[in-house]
Amino acid sequence: MPGTTPSSVNDWWCEYSSEYGFVGFSYEVTACQSLSTLKTDFLNIRHTFNGRYIRMYGFCDNAGDNDIVEAAWGAGIGVHALIWFGFDGGDEWMGRRDELLGILHSNPKAQFVTRALQFGSEPLFDNVLSPPALAAQVTEAKANLSSLDIPVTISEMAYGYQERESDGAKDVLDAIELVDGHMLPFFSTDASTGSNSWPLVLTDLDWFVANGQGKKIYLTENGWPSVTSDGVQPNSKSAVASVSSEQEYYQVLDEHCSYFKTVPGGGVGWFWHIYSDDMEPGYGLYDTNGKLKFPFSPKTSC
Repeated sequence: MPGTTPSSVNDWWCEYSSEYGFVGFSYEVTACQSLSTLKTDFLNIRHTFNGRYIRMYGFCDNAGDNDIVEAAWGAGIGVHALIWFGFDGGDEWMGRRDELLGILHSNPKAQFVTRALQFGSEPLFDNVLSPPALAAQVTEAKANLSSLDIPVTISEMAYGYQERESDGAKDVLDAIELVDGHMLPFFSTDASTGSNSWPLVLTDLDWFVANGQGKKIYLTENGWPSVTSDGVQPNSKSAVASVSSEQEYYQVLDEHCSYFKTVPGGGVGWFWHIYSDDMEPGYGLYDTNGKLKFPFSPKTSC
């Protein structure tokens, strides 16, 4: 990073077409990690795994967004920021929205680390707002951030859009500026092992390509669990949750780097969901003891 913030974001970001293959990790912030922890983890993502970004997951209502900006700037890493709706139907998200938008305008480093702003994690599937209301939120945020050149989207499964199609989900597809899609094939009724996941990935990815209007695609909440838990149960009797299956899933993605490079809209960049099992049991690259489950050297270009 430069010693001082530039005067504008013109020519600051790489072209979308260079952002395919592995781009970073989802990183849950609900623990309200200290600034020093954020810096350590972000530097590790950047230098150990060549990650470009972290994608925020969860929430920290304790002024955590400024710390994320500071840690990202120090690590030379970008952020897919997130307005978290939660699962209880409350209106706390409004305060989170207003605080984050305020920080993006007031913190001079924020626009230079914020690659995108996401509304929610599966807000259509969770029915937190009607599709027209969600599209209106996206549109208002786009206007708010137009001077900062920060694109706005939602983070959602293909099924979430499909489920709400008759309610106006296309309004959301029209409003978003890029596609942050979820890819969780473990939950497919046809799931078996990570090594057999590519047809399932391609089914949802084909839907995003066909309906994404040529917009850039990232796979943000994207992974395969190494264990099941109360909130992680398969819909297929053949689905295997194991460390080996988790490793196989990411190997499958890595093996299709050349395909991801050619997808219209600038290729497909994928995140690992999630950085550590301390954040979401079974989904981390690091286990609860802070140890790598297996070696990971993903392709960031091909």
